[in-house]
Amino acid sequence: MNAPVSLIVLGAGSRGQAYAQFALDHPDRAQVVALAEPREFHRQRMATAHAVPAARAFADWRDLTERPRMADAAIVATPDALHTGPAIALAERGYHLLLEKPMAPTAADCTRIVDAVKTAGVLFAVCHVLRYTDYTKRVKAILDAGELGEVVSMQHLEPVGFWHYAHSYVRGNWRNEAESSSMLLAKSCHDLDWIRYLMGERCVSVSSFGHLNHFRPENKPAGASSRCVSCAVEPRCPYSALRIYLTALRSGIREWPVDVVAPEAVASEANETALLAALQTGPYGRCVYECDNDVVDNQTVIMDFENGKTADFSMMALTPFRPGRQTQIFGTRGHLWGDSSLIRHYDFMTDRSQEILTGPPDRSARDGHGGGDTAIMDHFVRAVATGDEAYILSGPDETLESHLMVFAAEQARRERRVVDLEALSGGVDVAPG
Repeated sequence: MNAPVSLIVLGAGSRGQAYAQFALDHPDRAQVVALAEPREFHRQRMATAHAVPAARAFADWRDLTERPRMADAAIVATPDALHTGPAIALAERGYHLLLEKPMAPTAADCTRIVDAVKTAGVLFAVCHVLRYTDYTKRVKAILDAGELGEVVSMQHLEPVGFWHYAHSYVRGNWRNEAESSSMLLAKSCHDLDWIRYLMGERCVSVSSFGHLNHFRPENKPAGASSRCVSCAVEPRCPYSALRIYLTALRSGIREWPVDVVAPEAVASEANETALLAALQTGPYGRCVYECDNDVVDNQTVIMDFENGKTADFSMMALTPFRPGRQTQIFGTRGHLWGDSSLIRHYDFMTDRSQEILTGPPDRSARDGHGGGDTAIMDHFVRAVATGDEAYILSGPDETLESHLMVFAAEQARRERRVVDLEALSGGVDVAPG
């Protein structure tokens, strides 16, 4: 029997925990042997869960990379702006890499990472987990089999969810471009990558429009205070932190988003008290109309692909949290509609529709992106164990291409014009600004 693939984890937050969970669920296939995380609570929590000795639980990722190579592969789940340094350092030391999306906040840093992994010759996967779901596999099989004929156009909607957006992109880590990245890069690089993957053609140009419409100071209700715990309007506000987090905790949820707001609340007997304390002083208890957020709450991207194919993508904050992403694909012999779980395939020749259920309805980020979190770990561990990069569906070249689509779309949105992808692939950089 082969030894488990050994892993180090950089970043013990929600995403790092999600991927490291695979080792707990499949100890015969993977084992976390070291980690780096600056926050003591998160560091100790992961170290305890995976029985990592104190000498291998580092507060600074640089201390880990300065040591001789101690594992087969590394999972990089640090904040978006802190991907480049660790990824390059680990590749240079021979670690195979699983890198959380997005690769980096600029096109130049994305290119540096790709160049580094190619030079090192290590396996490299980016966590575009939507590629790995059963739903995506079924959709792609239908397209590859020619059941829609030639794909002509695609429409894709990401309904972020009103409270999810408020959690992550108004109060949370991805609210401000200068501290993280654009909304399109932070959240929807998943989706542009998914469209490119299914389209099977190179994107040649993009245009985009988007704005921050609702979560602004001028939309704050009269009489509202700066924190939900002391707000007279709170009972009537859909973005109430008490409504979002206390309801989740009382319904038995101990993972995301509760463990982001107050990780101690999950471990403590007085978990509700700990959560309320976090809402009184921490970022997640702030009024959504008084935060330092600047990322858009709605955006549309129009893409022109080779051979005359087109696609349009919409990200919308103001939606229910469930169901999942919704797609229509228009072909010369049929039509496909899907919602991340259910597929409806209509055939022009037979005038009949077929329904295919690929998983439980209403799957979402809360249960591991429709199974994608587990599936990408399964593929990555298999690739490392066998040396076969075919298991990786989101390697360096195709990931760089889909990231460039995002950077081009952001340039198009800011400059209100059509942007040619050749300009970015030729080395023009696009950074948040």
